[in-house]
Amino acid sequence: MFAVLKTGGKQYKVQAGDILRVEKLAADAGETIQFDEVLMLGGDAPVVGAPLVDGAAVKAEVIDQIKGEKLIHFVKRRRKHSSKRTKGHRQKLTLIKITEILASGATKAAPKAAAKAAPAAKAAAGDDLTQLTGVGPAAAKKLNEAGLTSFAQIAALSEDDIAGIDAVKVKPEWVAQAKDLAKG
Repeated sequence: MFAVLKTGGKQYKVQAGDILRVEKLAADAGETIQFDEVLMLGGDAPVVGAPLVDGAAVKAEVIDQIKGEKLIHFVKRRRKHSSKRTKGHRQKLTLIKITEILASGATKAAPKAAAKAAPAAKAAAGDDLTQLTGVGPAAAKKLNEAGLTSFAQIAALSEDDIAGIDAVKVKPEWVAQAKDLAKG
């Protein structure tokens, strides 16, 4: 069985046991990484993704962080008073060994689904406080940490309650807007 995976803007046809040099990845030697961008699975029953194959992944072990061969870029302009310039570099690469090709059951897909479900759970727990004028994501987070998660709670605040909140300075116009938003 083989797979075509995409990493670093390039596509690679891989099988279990292959050793590849790919663009530098943020992983140390000995770590196991997973590539979720699988474009095709081949074998007895080939599967072509549109553009990716759902649930497919390729697991690999990082062998080492290396540098590629030296590339020299030489520029010479012809004629009198011309110029020459030599530049070069060595590309940073990651050496990996393909350990396994997963046709389904990739572990990375589950956290993405959980991450999408988390905002829905937050919305069910309270209101979107960023609808108040002057409340951004940071202020909404501080209000939630102070125990204020709904418009009704903010609308019920008295001036003494507002003075007692240290996490964020609650403005009186927020209370008026929260009363309107709490009604519907």
